[in-house]
Amino acid sequence: MDKLEMLTEFNQEAVTTKRVLERVPADKLGWRPHERSMSLGQLALHVATIPGGIARITKTDAFDVSNNSFTPPTPKNMEEVHAALEQSVRGVEETFKETTAEAAQANWHLMVGDKELFSIPRVNAWRSLMLNHWYHHRGQLAVYLRLLDVPVPSIYGPSADENPFARKEG
Repeated sequence: MDKLEMLTEFNQEAVTTKRVLERVPADKLGWRPHERSMSLGQLALHVATIPGGIARITKTDAFDVSNNSFTPPTPKNMEEVHAALEQSVRGVEETFKETTAEAAQANWHLMVGDKELFSIPRVNAWRSLMLNHWYHHRGQLAVYLRLLDVPVPSIYGPSADENPFARKEG
């Protein structure tokens, strides 16, 4: 898959992600389904920032995980989450446009200090760490919505609450 194809997929998925985030109830940001789970607010902010964060860390040839915290912060409100998604989308679009085809195919290295965890082409990191990771947590967010009895939007087809294929009456 090349950058243009991935950017097209990313932009389609950003619309879906925005639709899911729009369902997050602002008065439930502190709710969590289990004591070891992220809160709804932490998960929503994580979903909003995953793509931009991965775009940022893959701009260089290597990223050292030992220098970073992976505890998602809690947003103050949903406006913060929506703004984070917009910023994240812009960051991905800029990264994809700025990255040459050669750089997209060049190896990117995930490190813990001096130890390499893995090395893969940057475009593969985008697919795995950016997109697949994003989809995973967006699905998790849909489960949180269901547990809170919030109508789950259509993601790839009908949900129990929304059917984009249903005929409209009248």
